[in-house]
Amino acid sequence: MTERTLDQAALKTWIGKTETATDLIESGQARLLQATFDRPAELRDGDALPPLWHWIYFPVAAPLGELGRDGHPELGGFLPPVALPRRMWAGGRFEFTAPLRLGETVTKASEIRDAAVKAGRSGTLCFVTVRHSYFGADGSRRFIEEHDIVYREDPRPGTLAPAPASPPQDPVWSSSVAPSPVLLFRYSALTFNGPRIHYDRDYCREVEGYPGLIFHGPLTATLLADLAMRKRPGGEIRGFKFRAVAPLFDTAPVVLRGKPGGSGPQVMELWAETPQGGLAMQATAHFAT
Repeated sequence: MTERTLDQAALKTWIGKTETATDLIESGQARLLQATFDRPAELRDGDALPPLWHWIYFPVAAPLGELGRDGHPELGGFLPPVALPRRMWAGGRFEFTAPLRLGETVTKASEIRDAAVKAGRSGTLCFVTVRHSYFGADGSRRFIEEHDIVYREDPRPGTLAPAPASPPQDPVWSSSVAPSPVLLFRYSALTFNGPRIHYDRDYCREVEGYPGLIFHGPLTATLLADLAMRKRPGGEIRGFKFRAVAPLFDTAPVVLRGKPGGSGPQVMELWAETPQGGLAMQATAHFAT
């Protein structure tokens, strides 16, 4: 195992590193996510995979002995060996040309694009950006994803989390999700996602200093994209970006909101709020004209 480091020059040697994976976009897996969202399990081969549902495919089959204390695979293989213990989703950007189709075999080509060590309000941070390109069975590129990962220090005893920013005002649409442990477990299982912050309450409280189980960042983003699709039936999302601002927990409902964007009818502004009314995630969806 590669020794962990915060030497930015050493971490930047990972830039340009690539890996490729192939997976069958199996319709049964998508139906399980429909059921997890409390909807009829109706998707079949040939149907378009909804935006951001690709995260339930391409699981990393790391052996148990190669997982870190948090349940993530140990670093130093594809991802750089960042010497910080906590890993979280910071955000992402998507450019869609065409959807993936259920029943087809898809290739995912990944590349490390950046690694940067920074000083934040909560201590040292490291941001790693990975670019994923997804190719359909016909060889055409269907969409591009840029995934931002943030690594953080353990919380210092007695440290209070900074107050989240205020969300946008005047929402037009709102919905809420009850973040039950069953919902979080199901999503972890469907994504083969081992991090303990989503199912191990004692670990959340005693090691990472959180008040409850953490609602998955990609799950929040998926639900925001779903809210956009439900408000524009038949529409095609061509661009989507999101930024995680503050964590959400299973201790209160997750509130999702949205409104038309200010730059044209093809744009939607979307966000998730904390129980106290702060901004937890901000997103923008761009639809085809």
